[in-house]
Amino acid sequence: MKADPEKEEGSKEEKKSKKKEKDAPKEESDEVKETIIDLDGMEGRLVVLPEKPGNFNKIAATTKKLIYIKYPNTGSDEDASALKFFDFDERESKTILDDVDGFQLTADGKKILVAKGDKLAVIEPKENQMMDKTLKTDEMTMMLDPRAEWRQIFRDAWRLERDFFYDANMHGVDWKAMYTRYGSLIDDAATRWDVNFILGELIGELNASHTYKGGGDEEKVNNIKIGYLGVDYTMENGRYRIKKILKAAPWDIEAKSPLDMPGVEAQEGDYLIAVNGVPLDSAREPFFAFQNLAGKTVELTLNTQPIAEGSRKVVVQTMNDETRLRHLAWIESNRKMVAEASEGKVGYIYVRSTGIDGQNELIRQFMAQWNKEGLIIDERFNSGGQIPDRFVELLNRKPLAYWAVRDGKDWQWPPVAHFGQKVMLINGWSGSGGDAFPDFFRKLELGPLIGTRTWGGLIGITGVPRLIDGGMVTVPTFRMYDPDGNWFLEGHGVEPDIEVNENPSALATGGDEQLEKAIQVILQNLKEHGYQMPQHPPVEKR
Repeated sequence: MKADPEKEEGSKEEKKSKKKEKDAPKEESDEVKETIIDLDGMEGRLVVLPEKPGNFNKIAATTKKLIYIKYPNTGSDEDASALKFFDFDERESKTILDDVDGFQLTADGKKILVAKGDKLAVIEPKENQMMDKTLKTDEMTMMLDPRAEWRQIFRDAWRLERDFFYDANMHGVDWKAMYTRYGSLIDDAATRWDVNFILGELIGELNASHTYKGGGDEEKVNNIKIGYLGVDYTMENGRYRIKKILKAAPWDIEAKSPLDMPGVEAQEGDYLIAVNGVPLDSAREPFFAFQNLAGKTVELTLNTQPIAEGSRKVVVQTMNDETRLRHLAWIESNRKMVAEASEGKVGYIYVRSTGIDGQNELIRQFMAQWNKEGLIIDERFNSGGQIPDRFVELLNRKPLAYWAVRDGKDWQWPPVAHFGQKVMLINGWSGSGGDAFPDFFRKLELGPLIGTRTWGGLIGITGVPRLIDGGMVTVPTFRMYDPDGNWFLEGHGVEPDIEVNENPSALATGGDEQLEKAIQVILQNLKEHGYQMPQHPPVEKR
C-alpha cells in the first residue's frame, strides 16, 4: 500500500499523456449535434404528460420515448408492475413488458436490461417484449485478485470520507496519515471480514456518529429458518407448556399468533406434546422442533395434561418471525397499564423510530388518543431515521378557535390536536432522530423528559456510492447545531429532566419503573395544570 494516496490517482506525466491523447484528432468525423437547454423560463414551457395518476418509478428517457415502471395503485387488486413507455409521437402510453422488478437503459438508449426475481434479460424499448431469453448468469465467472480488490476498496472508502465528510478538516485528523496507518494493514487481511474491520478502525478515527461499514463479498452460510408460534413457554412436569399466547391490541392485525387464530383449539396452559408427530425433546429448546418450518403448515399435538394420552391435534401455519408480535404486545401492555393507572385520562403512544414506520405509528396511535387529558410519548429504543420536525409539529398544535353547536360537545380547532399535558420517555438506546425528537420536544416546552440520557448521535448521513464488491461505508455529511449557534452534544445526548434508570430485572417480569414514574408525573401535572376547554359566551340576540 503506497504512502501517498494522491499519487495513485495518476502521475503528472500520465495525465499529460492522457491529455495529448484526448486532444488528438479523431479518425471518425461523425459530428454530434450539441444539445442546449435554455433554463430561462423553462417552467412556462413544461407540459404535463397525459398519463393517469398512479405509482411510478425509475424514469428514463430515450429517443421520443419516456420509459418507466408503473406499480399497482395503492389499495387496488392489481399485484404486478409493468414496464411502459410514453410515445411522444403518438402521445400515448404502451406496455413493453408486464411483471418486472426493475430495469436499466443502456447508454445509447437502444437496449434495456430487465430484472424479474433472480432472472435478467436484454430487450428492446418497444411494445410487447418478452423475457424468453434470459441471461445465463449462473455460467458467468471472473478471475479476481482479492488483495488488489481490497486495496481498491480501502482506497475508495478513504476517498469517500475525504471528499464528502461534512468537515473538510476531518475533525482535525491527519487523513493522509490515516491512509498510511490503516492502509498498511490491508495486505495482512485474510478475509473480507478483516477488510471491514480495518475500514471500521479507519472511519472510527473521525470520532463521529453514523460511521458504519459492512457487506461486501463476505463468506456466508445458509441460515436455518425457524417457525414460531408467538408464545412464551415454561417447563413443567418434564414438558413444555404454553405459558402465554402473545396478543397485540385487537386492532393490530400486522402480526398475530397462530394459536390466536379463529378456530384453533389452543389455550394458555396446554402442554406441547409433539410437532408433526415427533415428540418434543425436553433436553432441547422448543424451537429445535421447528427448524426449517418457518411459514409452513404444521400439526401440533396439545394436551391439558403432560402426557400423550387424551391429546388433541391442531393444524396451524407458523410465523417466520415473532419479533413484531412481541413488540406490539409490549406496546399494548404499556397502553393498558397507563389507561388503568390513570382511569382512562392519559393516553400512551410508542414511537419506535423517526423513519416511515415511526411516523405511521405516531399518527396511528395519536389519532385514537388525541382527546385524552394527557399523553405519554414513549420513544425509548427509538432507532432514528429522519429529522422529526413533523413529529413535534403534530404534538405542538395550539388551539386556534372553538365552534359552538346546538347538539353535542363544542368543537375545537384544529379538530385533531392535543392541548393537554405531555411527558416523554427516553433512554440510552434512543439515537439519531431519537436524539432530535426529545431535543425538539424540550425546545418547544411540550413537557418533561423522563428516563436516561439518549445516545448522542446527530452527525447524520445522506448517501454515497457503494464499494466495488457491494460493500459499504457511511459518510456523515451534516451536523446539527442549535439556533443559538451551539453544536448538539455529539457523543453525549439529551439529558432527562427526571432521571430514572432502567431496571432490567423489573422489565423481565413485566415491571417498568420509568413508565410508572411517567404516569406519576403526568397525573400530578394534570392535577396542577390540567387543560380545560373554555365555555362559549352567552348566545346573542341578533
